[in-house]
Amino acid sequence: MRMSFVPYYALVWLGFIMVLVPLGTCLPVQEVEQDLTFMEEVGRLRVGFNWRNLTCPVCKALFIILDVALLSDVNEERIAKAVGEACIRLHLAEEHVCRQITELFRDDFIRALQQSLLWPSEACALLLGKACGRLDIYAPWNVTLPRVPKPPVKTPTPPRPGAPQSRVLFLTDIHWDKDYAVGSSADCKDPLCCRNDSESSRRYRREAGFWGSYSKCDLPLRTVENLLENAARNGPWDWVYWTGDIPAHNVWSQTRRQQVSELIVITGLIRSHLGNVPVYPAIGNHESTPVNSFPPPFVHGNRSSSWLYDTMAEEWAPWLPEQAIKTLRHGGFYTVQVQPGLRVVSLNMNFCARENYWLLVNSTDPANQLQWLIQILQASEDEGEKVHIIGHIPPGLCLSSWSWNYYHIINRYESTITGQFFGHTHLDEFQMFYDEETMTRALGVAFIAPSATTYINLNPGYRVYLMDGNYDDSSRFVLDHETYILNLTEANHQPGGLAALTPDPKPKWTLLYRASEAYGVSTLFPSDWDRLIRTFLQDDRVFQRFWFLRHKGHVSEPCIDTCKTSILCFLRSGRYAELEQCDLLGGRGGTVRKSLC
Repeated sequence: MRMSFVPYYALVWLGFIMVLVPLGTCLPVQEVEQDLTFMEEVGRLRVGFNWRNLTCPVCKALFIILDVALLSDVNEERIAKAVGEACIRLHLAEEHVCRQITELFRDDFIRALQQSLLWPSEACALLLGKACGRLDIYAPWNVTLPRVPKPPVKTPTPPRPGAPQSRVLFLTDIHWDKDYAVGSSADCKDPLCCRNDSESSRRYRREAGFWGSYSKCDLPLRTVENLLENAARNGPWDWVYWTGDIPAHNVWSQTRRQQVSELIVITGLIRSHLGNVPVYPAIGNHESTPVNSFPPPFVHGNRSSSWLYDTMAEEWAPWLPEQAIKTLRHGGFYTVQVQPGLRVVSLNMNFCARENYWLLVNSTDPANQLQWLIQILQASEDEGEKVHIIGHIPPGLCLSSWSWNYYHIINRYESTITGQFFGHTHLDEFQMFYDEETMTRALGVAFIAPSATTYINLNPGYRVYLMDGNYDDSSRFVLDHETYILNLTEANHQPGGLAALTPDPKPKWTLLYRASEAYGVSTLFPSDWDRLIRTFLQDDRVFQRFWFLRHKGHVSEPCIDTCKTSILCFLRSGRYAELEQCDLLGGRGGTVRKSLC
């Protein structure tokens, strides 16, 4: 009797994998209804399964049996096999992808589920909605701020003419694919193409280019090296921010040995090409395997992240002081004084990610990271330091309570935090922070830089920030930024080549745009970005220019109507679920945008 329910457990586990580990895209999904239940989301896939058969009483009964069944290793094996079969029969991925992803995630996911406080009523509330139970697994929580009054806020002003500036190189989302193969299929059925085993899904086969491809493909190592060579020539740099995602998107077949090897290779390339320039890295969600799997520090032994953090500590030791290495080994975050008067805080944003299923165990300030951040910020405020925050996942895409607390911290320390820098979406965009009392005064902006990788349908790129420089009373704000790209159409097809597909042996990285020139602004303070959003509303030509640049100069269709409304809502929403901003912009309330990276 008990084992007859195994296919149902399999579907539940399969559902979690589908939500937490999307295989086919890394681009943001727009217009997802806030209150959709999990089953309604899955129903959109049109896989031919009648989800209405799963009633609330049946759901709770299944989860009670699941709790008992998972006590047996034999049942774990049967559940894993059933998940793989369900993935294949529902055509969620190719057979080899289904089997490998199931095997890769099996042990860690089941252990996280066993250690979680996910009661049947909570699981069914997640699956079927609030009417079936109460979902407390991501219940609200609050950080504790010091009882120190917030200093008076001073409106930022442009630096005096001729004041020193800092040039900062920003790298993110490299996604090196060691199995990239020129001439392989660029339109395969797998989640990642341009590899020797990629089989074409179309009658007319597109081939992978020498320097990269406009498809769901990542970068060959030669393109990564060429980017770094160009960046070195484009220097000198005062320092570098690097916000993670080193491995490719073959998330179904990765190993710890492979992840470590690729981290070592890319770290070595950055050091060899950029020389003695200080580099301050942050951890991406793809550094671990399984992808997005980052247990909090209370998880010890083989299932902890020590294998990854220890390697990072060893490789990044030339860039980081001893105390930073200590917290890096503990939880993947650290702080360093960049220059007198400026401190950088590198956050492990995987502790805010809804895709990190280890947070089912406990999502309340994992690793005590935000409380640690508050201590750093208060000390910096006391010392008169300015602080830059770097991380991989933008805070507006984080779990609701984590995002709310982060927003609250930004509000309290707005005079100290003068820069926030993220990646992850692969696109060139930003998110705003407003004062919590009125939600009208812009006080912060999170810059989201474009990716190095082409995934999906993008030119390779990197970002340069021009900042108020190293002098007394410097604001340390971003004054301007530039985006450089490699135009793949030109790089893969050298003019005058002997063959139509002759690549340029020395491709040229070009300046796509400078923000001040593209948008007609003299500074890039938070108030400038807020005014720019209002300009987007009033002047569609300016917005379509942003839309073009957002995709690193490779986009085929304009963004209008609900697309534009959704994008404007995203830009204003540095806090997840800040949906009333959509109404202020004249759009449809109740929509949010989720990232599937």
